[in-house]
Amino acid sequence: QVQLVESGGGLVQAGGSLRLSCVATGRTFSNYRMGWFRQAPGKEREFVAQIRRSGSFTYFGDSVKGRFTISRDNAKNTVYLQMNSLKPEDTAIYYCAAADRSGIITATGSWDYWGQGTQVTVSS
Repeated sequence: QVQLVESGGGLVQAGGSLRLSCVATGRTFSNYRMGWFRQAPGKEREFVAQIRRSGSFTYFGDSVKGRFTISRDNAKNTVYLQMNSLKPEDTAIYYCAAADRSGIITATGSWDYWGQGTQVTVSS
């Protein structure tokens, strides 16, 4: 089992920045591809970003490309999501996820573990 705990959410004005963190406990963190998803009220959970086990490759959803970055620190069992130039449409609950598989994976069903989420609200 892998337990994931997100933090760093909050209220920010449009154009501002936030950095989310997700700490993993349980199995070896570096064995897992890590990702971020988000879910706005009334909408399906949406892929945001993912990062390879080594951190050498990242992949982003179209709606956040050029604004968000993902990174990881395997020594701290932590993955980060740096969100810049935030827009009101970025408002959602953000979830951290872990997957024990290779390749680009964006479907929620392909991820093995999930955190409880952290709320991000962007005001206009």
